[in-house]
Amino acid sequence: MTTAAETRNSHIRFWIIAVLFVVSSINYASRATLGIAGKPLSAEFHLDPVQLGYLFSAFGWAYVIGQIPGGALLDRYGSRPVYIWSITLWAVFTGLQAFVPYLSFVPVMISLFILRFALGFAECPSFPANARIVANWFPGSERGTASAIFNASQYFSVPAFTPLMGWLAQYYGWRAVFLAMGAIGVLGAILFAAVVQSPARHKRISPREYAHIEEGGALVNLDKPAAGVQPIRWSIVGQLLTNRMQAGIYIAQYCINALTFFYSTWFFIYLHDARHMSLAKAGLVAAGPAIAGFAGGVLGGMFSDLLLKRGVSLSNARKIPILAGLVISCAIIFCNYTDSQGMIMLFMSIAFFGKGVAALGWAVVSDTAPREATGLAGSVFNMCGNISSIVTPIVIGYILKATHNSWDLALVFLFAHSIGAMIGYGLIAGELKRVVLKT
Repeated sequence: MTTAAETRNSHIRFWIIAVLFVVSSINYASRATLGIAGKPLSAEFHLDPVQLGYLFSAFGWAYVIGQIPGGALLDRYGSRPVYIWSITLWAVFTGLQAFVPYLSFVPVMISLFILRFALGFAECPSFPANARIVANWFPGSERGTASAIFNASQYFSVPAFTPLMGWLAQYYGWRAVFLAMGAIGVLGAILFAAVVQSPARHKRISPREYAHIEEGGALVNLDKPAAGVQPIRWSIVGQLLTNRMQAGIYIAQYCINALTFFYSTWFFIYLHDARHMSLAKAGLVAAGPAIAGFAGGVLGGMFSDLLLKRGVSLSNARKIPILAGLVISCAIIFCNYTDSQGMIMLFMSIAFFGKGVAALGWAVVSDTAPREATGLAGSVFNMCGNISSIVTPIVIGYILKATHNSWDLALVFLFAHSIGAMIGYGLIAGELKRVVLKT
């Protein structure tokens, strides 16, 4: 005879993905603080576009360098403890940026670069941990939607936080932006610690839900002690980087992220300088493309999982929405052919909708990562993709300086990256399948 406890069906995995969504939204907002504060800050300290571009890139340098060590920490110690430290430290480094003018013995350019660099290190385990937690909690048929939800946080963070940050920057000064997001980051760490745990250790998961996700392919034992202390195999990195399928995925992610980092760094300055909006208005107007990107991200994941449930191969179920979304994202180039603020936001919204549909890279990581190194595989993927966080803001800074603040070539630069991502998935990657490591 079965008991009520055995027949009860919990839905803890939905609470888990909700918390990942909230925390990842705070993550992206913390990265974007300098994008909001950059205009008044650069005016106060007389920074030119190239200097601002290097400041934008400081996060990316550390984020890229820290990916592989961060992934190794995840595989060794588990997602929960590493993530809690990550959130806490990024909240601290975000808040400290408000105090750079008071470090009179260090030039503002240097102190701000160091703190942005530290922020990148603090955040580097976050998205590999998200992918690892999704693989831990979700069966294969739900993984695309779950990955799309936490990845769509990058769009939700804009309507959730940029109006607040723009208002603070305009009426209370750029320092208030960093202080507010630092405090919100601390709240995110508390929320994560209260809710997120692995299925094998979670006290509120029912046997029925545990059986459902395990039978569906969730890697429920990732964070059990036996799996948590495995030695780091650095040879795995070489195997991943020399795998043709993975190379195509990495190239595409690098290209897709160019649009992401344009949005989190230069976009608000573009609206202010090229489209003559105040910071407060730019913060509100930017919500349109962000909401479109969020909708595209969720729909792309749902469509991919629907194809999978209807018998479409894993490879085609992921690639069809990715390639369709990348075609739509090319709409950004039309912004060069209109001066209407309304049309600009329409084309940006269409482009970000397409980019959202295409943003299934983390689902692909969950599907293709070797079982014994999911954290490290996610970190290699994130490292390659986030090289764009270094290149994009610097290149745009040089373009603006060379063209006397003309944005046309900068948007051509972004358009070319949509084409590059199509080549990565369409011509290089081939069939998507789980990597089997050589012993």
